[in-house]
Amino acid sequence: MVDARPVSIYIDGSCIENRNVTADTAAGWGFVVVMGDSGVGRGTGDLIHESSGPVITDSESSDWLGAEVGSNNTGELSAMIHALRWILVNCPEGQVTIRADSMYALHISDASWSAKANKQLALLSQQLWQEASQIVDLNSAHVKAHSGHRWNERADHLAYRGQGEDDPLPLQFWRPGQR
Repeated sequence: MVDARPVSIYIDGSCIENRNVTADTAAGWGFVVVMGDSGVGRGTGDLIHESSGPVITDSESSDWLGAEVGSNNTGELSAMIHALRWILVNCPEGQVTIRADSMYALHISDASWSAKANKQLALLSQQLWQEASQIVDLNSAHVKAHSGHRWNERADHLAYRGQGEDDPLPLQFWRPGQR
């Protein structure tokens, strides 16, 4: 990455039926990478990457990250893991802030909280956080959920679509709050 502007990565997880979750419960993750974002929610900065997908609970799958069930929390941690992997491949240096509406994902990943479930998923997020911290100035920030914050709402849209493996709406046709 040659641009010196700070990078913000917005992550989110989604699970419509987030009660009595099992390995068969559909859940999704999404993340948005924005360069030059102020973090205040007006949608400033340039979108440089976005990605989403389903939470994989099948331990036999090559895409399995350690999630035991499909849930909002496993979606949040999956988004974190995918975002951290993106950092490791695409950010050789600089300042990166991961912004999330989930205190759980932020604090599990930076190891200030301990996971009670999905421990393998949590451990992977912690390992990747440590590794990414070695190459970038890695920070985290909490964003209020569903408050009209453009990039957080976009990550929510991606996670919502990811749980059903549906394509997200192209950015130019999407509006904050639209799932």
